[in-house]
Amino acid sequence: MTEIFVARSADMPEGARNTVESEGRQIGVVRAKGKLHAFLNICPHQGGPVCDGLLIHRVEEVIAADKTYQGMRFSETDLHIVCPWHGWEFNVETGRCAGDGKHGLKRFQTVERDGAIYVVI
Repeated sequence: MTEIFVARSADMPEGARNTVESEGRQIGVVRAKGKLHAFLNICPHQGGPVCDGLLIHRVEEVIAADKTYQGMRFSETDLHIVCPWHGWEFNVETGRCAGDGKHGLKRFQTVERDGAIYVVI
């Protein structure tokens, strides 16, 4: 296994992202919900640069106990990354596609030590 330097820890606060290249492929790293997440920067839909997309909380429909529609809200827990090409959304913690769970992003392990962040290839 090889470790690729991503950034100094201090340069990647909550919500920050960085992309590194290794062996001809781009890997996106994001710090979200206090953890580091690394994905191959290729959307399984049509190959878009998914890690360049927006970070946004999943939209939820609110249904009351009597089954009436109450509107929409953003989830407080389910953060997504949205591919900028066609809007496919992926859960940042799992890499799974929000619309179709059989699709997902290729994940990589991250290591944070001595004030630096690395991706394990």
